[in-house]
Amino acid sequence: MKAKHQKQAGERLKLWQQRLAQSNAAYSAEYTRMDQRERIYNGDDQLRPLVPGDTRRDGGPRKTSHVRNIVFENVETQVSSAIPQPKVTPRRQEDEKLAEILEHFLRNELERLPFAQLNDLAERTVPIQGGVAYLVEWDNRSRTHDTVGTQVVRMLHPKQLAPQPGVFTSIQDMDWIIVKIPTTRDAIYREYGIWVEEDGESEPAVRGVDGVSAVEDALTRYVGYEKNPQGGINRYCWVNDTPLEDLEDYQARRQPVCKQCGRVRPLPGQIIQQETEPVQPQPEELLRQEMAGQMLAQSMAQEAMEGGGGLHSLPVEADPQSAPREYQGGPCPWCGCEEFTDQVQDYEQVLLPMVTGKGLDIPGATPDLDGEGNPVMRPTLIPFYKPGVFPIVLQRSVSVYGQLLGNSDVDMIADQQNTINRLEQKIIDRLVKAGTRITLPDNASLRVDSQDGERWYIGSAADKAMIGVYDFKGDLEYELLYLNNVYEEARQILGITDSYQGRADSTATSGKAKEFSAAQAAGRLESKRVMKHKAYAELFRMMFEFWLAYGDEPRPVTYRDTQGHTQYQQFNRYDFLERDEDGQYYWNDQFLFSVDTTDTLANNREGMWQETRQNLQTGAFGDPAATETLILFWTKMEELHYPGAGATKQALEERSQREAQAAQQQLLTQGDSGNMPIEGTPELV
Repeated sequence: MKAKHQKQAGERLKLWQQRLAQSNAAYSAEYTRMDQRERIYNGDDQLRPLVPGDTRRDGGPRKTSHVRNIVFENVETQVSSAIPQPKVTPRRQEDEKLAEILEHFLRNELERLPFAQLNDLAERTVPIQGGVAYLVEWDNRSRTHDTVGTQVVRMLHPKQLAPQPGVFTSIQDMDWIIVKIPTTRDAIYREYGIWVEEDGESEPAVRGVDGVSAVEDALTRYVGYEKNPQGGINRYCWVNDTPLEDLEDYQARRQPVCKQCGRVRPLPGQIIQQETEPVQPQPEELLRQEMAGQMLAQSMAQEAMEGGGGLHSLPVEADPQSAPREYQGGPCPWCGCEEFTDQVQDYEQVLLPMVTGKGLDIPGATPDLDGEGNPVMRPTLIPFYKPGVFPIVLQRSVSVYGQLLGNSDVDMIADQQNTINRLEQKIIDRLVKAGTRITLPDNASLRVDSQDGERWYIGSAADKAMIGVYDFKGDLEYELLYLNNVYEEARQILGITDSYQGRADSTATSGKAKEFSAAQAAGRLESKRVMKHKAYAELFRMMFEFWLAYGDEPRPVTYRDTQGHTQYQQFNRYDFLERDEDGQYYWNDQFLFSVDTTDTLANNREGMWQETRQNLQTGAFGDPAATETLILFWTKMEELHYPGAGATKQALEERSQREAQAAQQQLLTQGDSGNMPIEGTPELV
């Protein structure tokens, strides 16, 4: 049996290595172009030959001493630090509250995860290489006092992808895909408990551009994902010739199960049953429990016939003659066995009753009979959620038919960059060669220096006629004109104008004209923004699905309401649990994910500050002198993170309270003075 298992493991490793070799062979030319693009972006000084023989004497490429990097300039012009914010739309009216909480939770996740760094790197990689990818993972080793696991999102350079050859529509349309992750021996040992001694780093090029040499302790970890016939995703990990992990349906929940009794190992802190002195129940109580157990057994048997959990999938059989206690780890609390094995669990066992945020009552463990007719407690079964998709989201630059990645801006203007490099070198050569030249006879030995009154002895008039001074200024009119033409050509290819770059634009004479010109240029780049928004929408959905599958504990959510006050809520995956008319539990994932398009304007804080001030001055908030109006104004400014807005709003709120108290005191004073009798007149009774 062991030899058969080793043979199967060797066949699996060979299969994945063959897939990796196929992908590397199909994309080898693309990997070479990726390195070339990075070199051009970083200011490569090599000149591409235009005609045969346009090289140095040794056959190497010619170089320029001056690089005007228009590729860098045009790429940096398009960089945006704005991170798309999620917008969640429910399909049903009753799910509006859940959609609101989910939207705020995803915003908190964007702040928790390093999306500022990921976005900054992706904003440059996408126009250079034509796209990037995001890998979504669940790290169950990250734990706090009351939570287990958290979500991790990392950016993948296109060089780190080994996709299935021939599939260009989408990553989700592939049968398999491989991810190359640079790591170290110690990291492999910490994660898998395997020490890799053989070979070394197989692909150091995935850590950077060409010239990256292998490091002694560095390794390349390959993670392969493939679809299985059941609709799930398998994961296979290896380093060189060492298998690390082979999980079928890796997105399914796995729980440690006792090897002896088969019960699921409780989590630390989970309430289980503790034996106490038995209490003899009354006959009528036994009859009632037996009838309830029989009814529940019939229901569970019918559920098993319909494809549900059935009795065989309920390993928890706690003694009813027991009191609850808290499990603190160690051996099996029921049989004492210290060995556990991981098994795929299709259903979650709910032992204690709970009520979800939407009012769904989950009963927990209920009385039943085991196979021998003894009364036991059967837990409520809830199916585990599985995303069932590759955990990779691809962001393209501009979609191209028959190509996995989008168009590369570097490829589009590489010719213009090469031409500009040549022109710059030609201009430098002409300027360096320019200057003053003196002609002398062959036999002249005259001193040429700055001293005045130097005596020259000329042998004949013919020798004197050969002495002359010539100035070479170097006319650059045509070179500079063509240089500007090539530069404008590169910008027009990418659709970038002066107004979009914030430069002086002679065609736009007014502020509105400049604004329109910039918007027009932005419209030509709209496709790239649409692709970015589409990628983030897919990323938001995948993040939600992973939390729905693995986030067992409630997570805090914080946000600001319309009045600027901080609100605190919880994201609980059980709030998305539903029960149909047949009593079957299912997870509600019917939400539409998109990007809040108003976020671009909201990220322009200075512009929003100016807009808010104008609204105050024009009376849009009410009377500009009224305290209530000023409170509303500074509430908006606090939402826009204006410095000191919170303290100003608090001071105005205190002033409003004092004004209200003064007004109330004045009313009381006026009322008391109206009831007092006037001096010298009889009081009316």
